[in-house]
Amino acid sequence: MDQVLYVVRAEHARFTHIIPHRHECYELVYYFKGNGTSMIGEHNYHFQAGTYALIPPHQQHDEDHRGDAEVLFVGFQTDLSEIAELQGMHQDDREHNIHNYMLQLNTEYTRRGEGAQDYLNDRLHHMLLHLLHRGGNSMYPLFSGDRLQHVLSYINEHFTQRLSIEMLANMSGYSYDRFRHLFKEKYGASPSRYMLIKRLDYAKHLLASTQMSISDVSAEAGFVNDAQFCNMFKRETGITPRSYRKNLQIKSI
Repeated sequence: MDQVLYVVRAEHARFTHIIPHRHECYELVYYFKGNGTSMIGEHNYHFQAGTYALIPPHQQHDEDHRGDAEVLFVGFQTDLSEIAELQGMHQDDREHNIHNYMLQLNTEYTRRGEGAQDYLNDRLHHMLLHLLHRGGNSMYPLFSGDRLQHVLSYINEHFTQRLSIEMLANMSGYSYDRFRHLFKEKYGASPSRYMLIKRLDYAKHLLASTQMSISDVSAEAGFVNDAQFCNMFKRETGITPRSYRKNLQIKSI
């Protein structure tokens, strides 16, 4: 049986350190704001807004906050033994499903009206099933294996999202300047340019294979706005996105 034990929303000031501790139950921690690192078991992870940590019972963990943070954590029990395999830090999906589940849990837990516990348990059950369906989407630990390769893999999976170079540098464990130097040396392009090329390639794919509007292609590929997308696209290809699509249509005819 899935059961919500507590829902707590908290704010942590910059440079706050949460000492290593354990819980008797499972805990899911969602980061609405802030960034920093969290040691969960033997692995050190980077967190930022839109990430969440899944921590099994009795697993030691801590937090170091590098910026002002807002978090929501839910303590729960479950008979779904597979949940323990999802231990670690994860990135929420594009639809922000875990974000929405957590807000629903917080709202109902705060209200605590009649039938609240049954609703909480039902929402928890659906959230856990969603987590299991997503499966192995854990973010890469900071200091294990090839650090640059881990960051590259993370970029390849999340390039349509807002990724700061500072966050990627933190994930690699190198300083900002050292990370940029090593990344360009190893992969032949700066992190910023690598992400730009990934987004442009994906945009070209969308322009060629869908009827999405230019605005929707821009948003889907991860650009800040239409103007940035069109400027970057023309700078790199010599033509606008609209002309690119039109040329493809002419060639197909």
